[in-house]
Amino acid sequence: MTIQTDSDPDSNLGAPVPNWSPPPFPGRSTLQGRYCRLEPLDPARHAQGLFDAWEGVDALWDYMPIGPFATAAEYRVFADQVSAGADPQFYAVCDLDTGAPLGQASYLRIAPEAGSIEVGWICFSPRLKRSRLATEAMYLMMKNAFDLGYRRYEWKCNALNAASRRAAQRFGFSFEGVFRQATVSKGRNRDTAWYATIDSEWPALGSAFEQWLDPANFDAAGRQYRALSTLTEPCLFAKG
Repeated sequence: MTIQTDSDPDSNLGAPVPNWSPPPFPGRSTLQGRYCRLEPLDPARHAQGLFDAWEGVDALWDYMPIGPFATAAEYRVFADQVSAGADPQFYAVCDLDTGAPLGQASYLRIAPEAGSIEVGWICFSPRLKRSRLATEAMYLMMKNAFDLGYRRYEWKCNALNAASRRAAQRFGFSFEGVFRQATVSKGRNRDTAWYATIDSEWPALGSAFEQWLDPANFDAAGRQYRALSTLTEPCLFAKG
């Protein structure tokens, strides 16, 4: 009896990654698009404007491990702490026309040795949510990560956060599962839903973002002709 073996004796150990070199740690650089600009979080410049944009909408913080903040000074304390470190790396999402900061997002769990990086700490004001600026901000951060050479771009959220889970898939992140009892947040259990996209999916996904963000995709009233979810759905490995 002859046993067939793979021509590569190490094939059961995983696909080779030829010429692999860990990407650089992301620099604190401004990322600018057509509609928005992501500026490295500067508490002195951004804290008051961000607080003003979020003020009165405490529900924005329901699934966050922090907030809501009672005053701009209270948020400033948090911003001072996180802006002093390298990971997480926070950005203020600013309107390109007015310069006003309308939300925050960050890179975190940055692991160049694995080629993995996560996007999180996302808190968008009502004015920023469901806008071209919000989508472009996510595109710019994703593009920057893959341009640097990262292989894997992650999105994680509370499994009960239906809006975040929908957003992840709209942005082209594939569902990878739920980690049960992953942590305790604000005294409550948190199951964490995992989503990710990888470098081989980026060319098609980046094209989908660019098609959606093109001004030709919107009518005179700002209504989209093609939904981003329609464009990104073919890029999804799995839904959930």
